[in-house]
Amino acid sequence: MLKILILIRKSIKNSFDNIRNEQLKYNLLQAIPFWIASVITGFFAVLYAKIFAWGENLMNFIFDWHAWMIFIIAPIGFVLSWWLVKEFAPNAKGSGIPQVMAAVELANPKEHKKIRSLLSLKIIIFKIISSVVLVIGGGAVGREGPTIQIAGSVFRKVNEYLPEWWPKISKKNMIMTGAAAGLAAAFNTPLGGIVFAVEELSKTHINYFKTALFTAVIIAGLTAQTLAGSYLYLGYPKTNDVSLMVMFPIILVAATAGILASHLSVIMLRINNWKKKTLKTDKANVIFLVICALFIASIAYFINREILGSGKEIMERVLFTKNKHEDWYVPILRMLGPALSFTSGGAGGIFAPALTAGASIGSVISGAIHLTPNETNVVVLGGMVAFLTGITRAPFTSAIIVLEMTDRHSLIFHLMLAGMVSSIASILVSRHSLYDVLKTNFLTEARQQD
Repeated sequence: MLKILILIRKSIKNSFDNIRNEQLKYNLLQAIPFWIASVITGFFAVLYAKIFAWGENLMNFIFDWHAWMIFIIAPIGFVLSWWLVKEFAPNAKGSGIPQVMAAVELANPKEHKKIRSLLSLKIIIFKIISSVVLVIGGGAVGREGPTIQIAGSVFRKVNEYLPEWWPKISKKNMIMTGAAAGLAAAFNTPLGGIVFAVEELSKTHINYFKTALFTAVIIAGLTAQTLAGSYLYLGYPKTNDVSLMVMFPIILVAATAGILASHLSVIMLRINNWKKKTLKTDKANVIFLVICALFIASIAYFINREILGSGKEIMERVLFTKNKHEDWYVPILRMLGPALSFTSGGAGGIFAPALTAGASIGSVISGAIHLTPNETNVVVLGGMVAFLTGITRAPFTSAIIVLEMTDRHSLIFHLMLAGMVSSIASILVSRHSLYDVLKTNFLTEARQQD
């Protein structure tokens, strides 16, 4: 086996040496790390998706088997998820997107060594384990944000392992490209990954890293598709024969979702601040987590189990079945679940829960004003874009992600309208996004560690 590897290496080296164009050689050496990291990212994204889906299925299986078991698995899941992060990888907590944003800002000659606390192999391992444990316990979290931190860690490590003679690659570009590749692989939305890198992460002109960004997104997406098959995150909802008048319900839903999402962000930040000031000991944290877990378990057992998990089944039901209208309280549950789960201290993202909350808001309002099934689908998709925009303050990213995960290109203007209305409405509650505030916290902590 070793002889075969040596022969392959010699063959590749000879072929590379035969290239007479020095600029081409340099460009190839610059591109290869991005390609390698993209393949690894695609592999991790698919593996993580399968493990996360297994965790959700296990939680549902236990609930179906004996519903009262939720009172046991929820406290265990919340406490264990928090403990794993606290003991082994403190910066693996939460979504992962603010950590990547902070790492991008730290990617300068003076502070680049601090990035290792935000992006590392340890982060990858405990991000996956902690988030899966939390979702088994009924935590309302997703895997998409964590996939972005995992991808950023992969790209950073590949860059770190390059030999001294290799052409230097910008750490900032490497991390931003990794984040885009991670989002593309998580949702199977290549354009969404590119727009995310530009709108959410990049403060520099895209010309500096556009080739690396595009190729990384493509390779990571193709790797994920090769391993998981070609798929849409949601599928093809019916949206034909919808009049232009549907714009008015979209505006109503978008404004409502934007305001509620911004309020949710403020509430989660206040919970985090309260925990820092009040819960000074491990015992106090454990008591708080057990209370939160039992509260969620009680709602799931006595009222509605839809408070549990990422909520993807809600999106699928309202978009693809005749049961399109949720009860009025479901949006409240789909905000309450993430509020307690996301602030638990364990790992887990808020992308999928935000999309679910937006879908439930669109479902409730479309039912109240008696829209047709196809109009309901359009309004639900608008609600998904709007709520995600209220959390991220990235309207174009949100619109493109929902567009690609449903392949409804004819709705581009409807979705962009929802994003823009939500962006304006959410600012009325809070000027700063959840991710911006959390990014600042991670930056402060990283700089204080010196």
